Amino acid sequence: MKYMVADLMYKAEKVWFADGYVHFVLTDRKHVSFPVSLNEKLRNASDEQLSNVELICDGTGIHWPDLDEDLSILGIMEGRFGQQSSISDR
Repeated sequence: MKYMVADLMYKAEKVWFADGYVHFVLTDRKHVSFPVSLNEKLRNASDEQLSNVELICDGTGIHWPDLDEDLSILGIMEGRFGQQSSISDR
């Protein structure tokens, strides 16, 4: 699989959902988390769907099979959390 250099700057080694947040640990041991409310599909999902989460693409992406949703680690680090509705919905 081909990667852009920027994609390889951020790789996760663990991901999980807890208390309304997606958490992941980068290979340099930094812990990153964000509220599911920042993503429309995640915001409307059940805890069971959110807990079924996995790393993909050698740790450069996060995938929720039950929701057909993928986010890149790089995108999250840049503040992009996928589809959003308006700010007033948060």
